[in-house]
Amino acid sequence: MDIQTIGVVGCGLMGSGIAEVCARSGFDVIVGELNQEFLDAGMARIQKSLDRAVKRGKIEAAEAEAALARIRGTLEPADFAPADLVIEAVTEDVDLKKRIFGKLDAVLRPEVIIASNTSSISIAVLAAATNRPDKVLGMHFFNPAPVMKLLELVRGILTSDETIQTAADLGKRLGKTTVVAKDSPGFIVNRLLIPYMIDAIALYDAGLASKEDIDTAVKLGLAHPMGPLTLADLVGLDTTLAVADVLYREYGDPRFKAPPLLRQMVAAGLLGRKSGRGFYEY
Repeated sequence: MDIQTIGVVGCGLMGSGIAEVCARSGFDVIVGELNQEFLDAGMARIQKSLDRAVKRGKIEAAEAEAALARIRGTLEPADFAPADLVIEAVTEDVDLKKRIFGKLDAVLRPEVIIASNTSSISIAVLAAATNRPDKVLGMHFFNPAPVMKLLELVRGILTSDETIQTAADLGKRLGKTTVVAKDSPGFIVNRLLIPYMIDAIALYDAGLASKEDIDTAVKLGLAHPMGPLTLADLVGLDTTLAVADVLYREYGDPRFKAPPLLRQMVAAGLLGRKSGRGFYEY
């Protein structure tokens, strides 16, 4: 399928990053949000990211300007009708995602692929909200989407080979390296990542070491680019909690059970970088 226009549902931290990646790769982008305030905030986030890329010499100013011009915002699901592929990138709420998939299914051409950026929710469940389960898959980008090179493709039980191949080809055009995972909660990365971050939070809560020393130990001892508490702040503590809850509910394994400190921080609005404060202040 010749993909020229990509839809992105949600212009939050991940959605805005995905929209930017697509626009910088030469695609026309339709990005949708719930209300004008959220849409304006998302577009401002894209502008800021592009400005930062120019300042760092990653792209030319003219390229950034052209990329921004390719992005069109909307509040109406019907405006996604021209899209050749749509990526849903809203919060990890299965009922919300199913409603979105149902609305997209009603307005998109029958051959159009609908992907989810979910990091934990079953693709089969989302596909069941449509009349095109063979054209539904996971396309899991990583934060920050313009920088991170991995794209995790998730094959639902009814996802066709053609759909996976189309997504893999698109990933290559976006400058990403793709891996393919079965439709199992957490897929590859988060199935490994969540217990790691949960253990770090529990160690900190137990007073084993300061947050700085935990992060430094991992950075220097394991050669990671950042420590687990810094990473949790980057991912978003609310997202970390939501994924942990999905994994614990699906597997019943204690290693996925969120520590009380994580739940308390989310309840207090300490979400990490996105809120200006998590384990660290930003």
